[in-house]
Amino acid sequence: MPKNTKVTQREHSNEPVTESVADLLSLEQPMDYKSSQMSMGLSPGSTAPGKSLLPEQDAEDGRPAWNNKLEYILAQVGFSVGLGNVWRFPYLCQKNGGGAYLVPYFILLLLIGIPLFFLELAVGQRIRRGSIGVWNYVYPQLGGIGVSSLMVCGFVGLYYNVIIGWSIFYFFQSFQYPLPWAECPFKKNGTQAIVEPECEKSSATTYFWYRQTLNITSTIDDTGGLNWKMSLCLLVAWILVCLAVIKGIQSSGKVMYFSSLFPYVVLFCFLVRGLMLKGSVDGIAHMFTPKLEKMLEPQVWREAATQVFFALGLGFGGVIAFSSYNKRDNNCHFDAALVSIINFVTSILATLVVFAVLGFKANVMNEKCVVENAEKILGYLNTGVLSKELIPPHINFSHLTAQDYSEMYGVIMTVKEDSFGQLGLDPCVLEDELNKGTGLAFIAFTEAMTHFPASPFWSVMFFFMLINLGLGSMIGTMTGITTPILDAFKIRKEILCGNYFVTMFDDYSAGLPLTVVVILENISVAWIYGTKRFMQDLEDMLGFRPYSFYYYMWRYVSPAILTVLIVATVIEMSVSPAGYNAWVEDEVSSSWQSVFNIQNIGKHLEGEIK
Repeated sequence: MPKNTKVTQREHSNEPVTESVADLLSLEQPMDYKSSQMSMGLSPGSTAPGKSLLPEQDAEDGRPAWNNKLEYILAQVGFSVGLGNVWRFPYLCQKNGGGAYLVPYFILLLLIGIPLFFLELAVGQRIRRGSIGVWNYVYPQLGGIGVSSLMVCGFVGLYYNVIIGWSIFYFFQSFQYPLPWAECPFKKNGTQAIVEPECEKSSATTYFWYRQTLNITSTIDDTGGLNWKMSLCLLVAWILVCLAVIKGIQSSGKVMYFSSLFPYVVLFCFLVRGLMLKGSVDGIAHMFTPKLEKMLEPQVWREAATQVFFALGLGFGGVIAFSSYNKRDNNCHFDAALVSIINFVTSILATLVVFAVLGFKANVMNEKCVVENAEKILGYLNTGVLSKELIPPHINFSHLTAQDYSEMYGVIMTVKEDSFGQLGLDPCVLEDELNKGTGLAFIAFTEAMTHFPASPFWSVMFFFMLINLGLGSMIGTMTGITTPILDAFKIRKEILCGNYFVTMFDDYSAGLPLTVVVILENISVAWIYGTKRFMQDLEDMLGFRPYSFYYYMWRYVSPAILTVLIVATVIEMSVSPAGYNAWVEDEVSSSWQSVFNIQNIGKHLEGEIK
């Protein structure tokens, strides 16, 4: 740390501490912004437009730096590649048209993703400060952009670590055979042992998630008391994060060697194993079969743009923080392209893995459906409800295939059209199983792994991978914000362990605020500072002038797309009230509940009257 900073001076002074959060983050002496080279001539003391962005004082003097380029790249990859790549991206692909979703995603990655990622890398590397210090340096009135980034990071960190806590719980539960979510538990009913009714009506994995893991209530109004198991796992998650970032990039950089590379080892292992499973090709074919009509829906483009922000970590401040520890002449243009490509390829790899495994699961469930319904048909044949003449002669019930059952099902439905609904037969179509989607990682994927040979081993690997992915993202999210905020403000932290709070935070606390932060960053550099001057600064820093493509993206295209995205998001939020999917124990199913529904308002009014 520089010897002339306020942080160092206060150790030898009895004067009260008055430094701001920006001073703490930047670790630099307060600057005369009027004489700053990024004041853009808005004051008499501003410098000429042709001068460099870099402060006169050598910003590398005394500032921590990455040990090598690989460590830095792994840190950026670890921050950007997270749970969203492994689960949210495949889910959005399945939801928004399969292979057709890749088209809008790739287009938006080129138009707003890579240009804005390059912008954050360049600004952080050039000015060498955290998110607050960077925008304060650009122009004093823009420091609120950095504060907004820190606030979003705080919100995201609160719920993101809960997901890591869930992964830790499942990780330790995986060290047993059979897996605890493979079968429904029994409970005593007098002298008899019966299957737990809630589990029997849903499934073993669903019951384990909602009841034994979360012990969830039927509504957000009922807190349900303390879940000590989840609270303990959350404590372990925070301890891991603190240990990883306690010494800044010196500790987090070393952690990234493992947390960034290990998930790829697991993904490749799962891909090889998944491709060897029966039905994996069906899942992959279903995934990449494009539904081109989906590309015309605005919702698909909006969700693709949001996923680009989350995938690259734009607006969080972590990208700026990591790049601020680079040397001034580092080729950040190459870094932006490399990390973006790695991120996209990781999403595709994860999609292959997820749908190979879910294709196997769909085949298992479809075969189970065929067997169960074939037994029903045999029962109807034996009791005379159905005539044996309805069964095609080549069908053998001992070796009944899905195709044979489909043919038999079609004949029975045609002949018994009037009374077919009373038979209770299911069509058992593989496509229907595949269309059920990916759902939660803690339900769909865990159920698929119960059918794996040596299922505990694969379960341990999977959830250990999720822990590492989450840890890598949390390091980037929390670096540079935790200590300054706790030093500057006395904050009482409340730990939220409930699934409904996590869902609400995920849906409403990050998406729109991040988009607003990113467009303000874009406008600050492209319009307030000036795109031409910024391009000149990059040429001085990199030794070559970036492509004109970035000039037009930063100045016109990206702001326009972001504006449309913000308007679309606001319209959707105003039309669709805030809510969450609740697991209703009595109905043994999930249902959408609005936070501001009539019943809740009535309860609150009744409480006020009393």
